[in-house]
Amino acid sequence: MSQTNIRIEGRAGRITLTRPEALNALSYEMCMAVDQALNDWRNNDDVNLIIIDAEGPKAFCAGGDIAEMYHTGMAGDYDYGRKFWRDEYRMNAKLAEYPKPIVSLMHGFTMGGGVGLGGHVGARVVCESSQISMPECGIGFVPDVGGSFILAQAPGRLGEYLGLTAARMGPGDAIHADFADHFIPQEGWPALIQALTETGDLTPLEQAAQPAPDSPMAAQQSVIDGLFDGEGLQDILNTLRASDSDLAAKSLKTLMHNAPLSMAVTLEMIHRLRGPGLTIRKALEMEYRVSHRIMEHGDFLEGIRAQIIDRDRNPNWKHAHDSVPTVAVSQMLMPLGADKLGFEED
Repeated sequence: MSQTNIRIEGRAGRITLTRPEALNALSYEMCMAVDQALNDWRNNDDVNLIIIDAEGPKAFCAGGDIAEMYHTGMAGDYDYGRKFWRDEYRMNAKLAEYPKPIVSLMHGFTMGGGVGLGGHVGARVVCESSQISMPECGIGFVPDVGGSFILAQAPGRLGEYLGLTAARMGPGDAIHADFADHFIPQEGWPALIQALTETGDLTPLEQAAQPAPDSPMAAQQSVIDGLFDGEGLQDILNTLRASDSDLAAKSLKTLMHNAPLSMAVTLEMIHRLRGPGLTIRKALEMEYRVSHRIMEHGDFLEGIRAQIIDRDRNPNWKHAHDSVPTVAVSQMLMPLGADKLGFEED
């Protein structure tokens, strides 16, 4: 059974994820189906815009389907995961750079790979059920699929906070952090989709958009900035321990469960990317340096084992939280040479 429903309706190309029983987790097959649709519609004059949505009440896309990566990686085969990430990242870049308008409708859980699918397009819509996050550090990975690109642009130190804690953003938070653009109550989505397919332009979306709900993270921005402005992981841990705020206590508890190397690398990525030269391709290329190495040299396989396979929630991380070697971070982010991520079609 197909995991995506790809078709043309009126003036719009439609991509609907049809795997609600798995919270629309993104498989390699789904990535390639989206990629092929983008190729097919690029020069198709019958398609004026593209709409990406998903079936089921709970999730737009709750992340990547990583079980197969775990099993192949445990068998010593790192090439499957590398190919998955390489092709997925190329698809992410294609979405971000596409010459036609793309609308993503991100209801419910939108995490990890779901952010890569819906978070880089030109018109990102959220509703009252939207919960967006980047939870990768909890499984021994780093924010990827271009997530580091958005985190590096978030206001103040919100990128560090979101990348390390995996805090969930409601619709107001997502718009404040620039993970989304428009708030439209979900009951209005069917009429919106019909209008978009009939007109082939974004005017109905602009007319339907409502003021963004309040953002708790915006209200706490100054506190977040003070807690997460450290140069490295040790600095942030020290600041959190020294603070008596509820946010600090909650954040510290989360960080002490996460993979230390992943958090240290995530901070370094965000700091390197922050600046005027930031592009989606630069972020994806840096993420792929980590992806290429993470199963062999990082905590990814152990994180998946503890959280998803055995579910004992007791990972044995490679490093202690207060003693992540600087050289280990540097080695994860070294250029890959001939294995560098390229964006040309194979």
